[in-house]
Amino acid sequence: MNTARTTDDRVRDDVRVAAGWGLGLLLPMVVFCALVAFTSERAGRCLAYGQDCSPVPDQLLYGSFWTSLVAGAAVLAWPRTRWAGARVGAVLVQWGAQLLLAALILSYA
Repeated sequence: MNTARTTDDRVRDDVRVAAGWGLGLLLPMVVFCALVAFTSERAGRCLAYGQDCSPVPDQLLYGSFWTSLVAGAAVLAWPRTRWAGARVGAVLVQWGAQLLLAALILSYA
């Protein structure tokens, strides 16, 4: 009985796990950061009077969100054996875009 072949099929793919965690945490992170940002005095003035609003362009927020989502989905759909370095790069892009999005949302506070 060859057990090496059966254990190779069950090896955890750390890149895929990191991408899955990133996708799973994307929406909760956005909601939590928005709640924190909107409870600040500065955000209250921005929403009520239009004063002291953050100069962050909306395209940067939406671009970071969609970049994180697409990069994570690409890693999950990518075959494990093909271009392993590109998969790692895509996870780094995903997490970088996600952290940038959190920082941009929190900059409203």
